[in-house]
Amino acid sequence: MNRRLMAALFVALVVLASAKAAAQTVDSFVDPVAGLSLDQAIARALAQEPSLRATRTTIDVARGVRLQAGLRRNPSLSAEFREEPSGTDNQTMLNVEWPLDLFRREGRIAVADRELAAAEHSVADRERLLAAEVRTRYGDALIAVRDLTVLDELVEATRRQLDLLRSRAESGASPPLERDLVDVEVRRLNADRLLQVGRVERALYELKRVLGASPAEGLRLRDALEDVVRRHSAVDPGTTDADQRRPDVREAAARVAVAEAKIDRAEREGRFDVTFFAGYARMDAGFPQFGLSPTGAPERVRGLFHYVTGGAMVTLPLFNRNQGEVATARAERAGAAAMQEAAALSAQSEIAAARSLDQRAHDAVQLYAGDAQKLARQNLSVVRQSYELGRTTIFEVLAEQKRYLDLERAYTETLRAAYEARTALNRALGETR
Repeated sequence: MNRRLMAALFVALVVLASAKAAAQTVDSFVDPVAGLSLDQAIARALAQEPSLRATRTTIDVARGVRLQAGLRRNPSLSAEFREEPSGTDNQTMLNVEWPLDLFRREGRIAVADRELAAAEHSVADRERLLAAEVRTRYGDALIAVRDLTVLDELVEATRRQLDLLRSRAESGASPPLERDLVDVEVRRLNADRLLQVGRVERALYELKRVLGASPAEGLRLRDALEDVVRRHSAVDPGTTDADQRRPDVREAAARVAVAEAKIDRAEREGRFDVTFFAGYARMDAGFPQFGLSPTGAPERVRGLFHYVTGGAMVTLPLFNRNQGEVATARAERAGAAAMQEAAALSAQSEIAAARSLDQRAHDAVQLYAGDAQKLARQNLSVVRQSYELGRTTIFEVLAEQKRYLDLERAYTETLRAAYEARTALNRALGETR
């Protein structure tokens, strides 16, 4: 394959890729009717995301441990047979031991119950973090789609302007320089648009990942960024005791309860215990001498004897009272209490910071959402009309268009800040819906 053919193939691939990207309009990513809403995305992730499903199995594990902890110890049965090698004597014995497991079962159950509660809070915290990640990825996609929408509007308006200037340049009504300047601007906007299409697709792939969906699955969004920000800003951000209801704080408190239950279990295992035992023995024994039967006839001296035994065995905690386990459990309890305090402080600080940022971001959105955006559109329209009337130059049109694009991007960044602030507040408050 010669170089010319390779170059031609490369150019063809570039053209095909550009055509494919150009065909990706906003409608390819947004469906206001059948698209996926934010609430649906969160519900779907909570239902099918693989790592969350793996985390939920810890609850099943804890339930199995709880079931096992409540079972009593099994009795033991032993059998023994003895026989005289060179004689006829033999003995058969059966022994049963039944440990009472005094004090210990309640301690095991208490630990297992608290471990189960801690596992449930841990899963709830994972759901909280996953919901926040879904909000973040969904917001990234909405932000990318909005930037693409703005670029599409500018590309279309600038392309119409270029068509007008081409006809005017051909008729001699305007210099070719103006046509060429707008042509360069169209190319620049098209390049920006291609990159923005890639950003939208990347954001959707990231959203599919946290949803537990395949990258090949078709996915379109239902919401618009402004609508989501406006809707969420109107919702009450929660009560003042949210830090105590957060799953991670409750999990930390449950870990303290687990440590306390372990102290009690260790102390219980250091107490005495009782094991009942019982046995039965059957002995067939005799002598080689002969004796007389009740009738006076000679017969061998032999007898069949039955024995029954019973009693109790007490474990005395003279030396080992489980001192090491008790000390270890108390140290774990001290560490768990410190972690609980740290979790509570972290939650309080996170909630306070998120509330403050949410309020400031909401105020900033109100400034843009008022007259600023409308005025910027009006200014661009006036400058374009003035140019068509010959009162301004193409440079002023391009400069005003750049100012409008900068304002729209700044508004998008403000919406991003408001969306991310509310997402952070929902995560801080422990919201999963």
